[in-house]
Amino acid sequence: MSLQTGTRPLGFSEHEKGVILVVAATLAWSASGVYSRLLTTDAWTAIAWRSLFGGLFLLIPSFFLEGGMSKRQWRSVLHPSGLTMIACQTVSQACFIGALYTTSVANVAVIYATAPFIAALLGWLLLRERAARRTMAAGGVCLLGVIIIVASSIGGGTGLGDLLALGMTASFAMIIVIPRISPGVPSLPPTIVSAFLTLAIFAPFGSVGSLDLHNWIVLAAFGATNFSIALVLFLAGARRMPPAKAALIGTLEIVLTPMWVWLLFAERPPAATFAGGTLILAAVVWHTLVEARRGGH
Repeated sequence: MSLQTGTRPLGFSEHEKGVILVVAATLAWSASGVYSRLLTTDAWTAIAWRSLFGGLFLLIPSFFLEGGMSKRQWRSVLHPSGLTMIACQTVSQACFIGALYTTSVANVAVIYATAPFIAALLGWLLLRERAARRTMAAGGVCLLGVIIIVASSIGGGTGLGDLLALGMTASFAMIIVIPRISPGVPSLPPTIVSAFLTLAIFAPFGSVGSLDLHNWIVLAAFGATNFSIALVLFLAGARRMPPAKAALIGTLEIVLTPMWVWLLFAERPPAATFAGGTLILAAVVWHTLVEARRGGH
């Protein structure tokens, strides 16, 4: 039996639980800029040790998700698609932190928002999947927004960071496409392996001596919430709602990520970021709403 309040029972429906979980995941992802601004270490150190904590915290849910810690699951990392995913995850994580250190948080957030459209382009190139006209149109608008942002950075000292953000986005788009190439390859084992591989590659370039208690706490929180918990929450929430609606909620990250940094650290995005970001946000929201109305087809 269930208690009634008015016309509906107490508790949440599966769809409502999904919304709550995806919103929580989006909030966790949107904290990336805050974490990066709290750190006082160099980028190499941040890349290495944030990845370590992310991998460690992701080990726990891996016992319960995607079939658990079976040998078959972990052998999948040796599959060509698994190895490709490890490489893309490693590049994406390194470029992500590098971009946060060398350009504005707003630039990173809005450039990253173009990932679905780059994934659509990769799907066409690699799988000959025909992209809908609305996807191509939205992708074109996003490309214009990125051009505005990157062009304004030339000579302004943030061009490298914008290019790193674009590299992060392209590698993450490839991560989106890989499961369509090899549906049987799980995503968690390669993600965990890539976290420890990132540590091994970048730790020699960092400075462990710069890691005081403050930085250890921030890096642990960064890895736990932004790398691991957010992913698990999103996976749990997305399976309870239409993909287009989950993606629409996820677009909040484009706005929230720079907003937290602006409120807490007075990091005001440049005018070009407002212009390009507005185009990208409008294209993403429009495309996602159309997808939702058409049932994702």
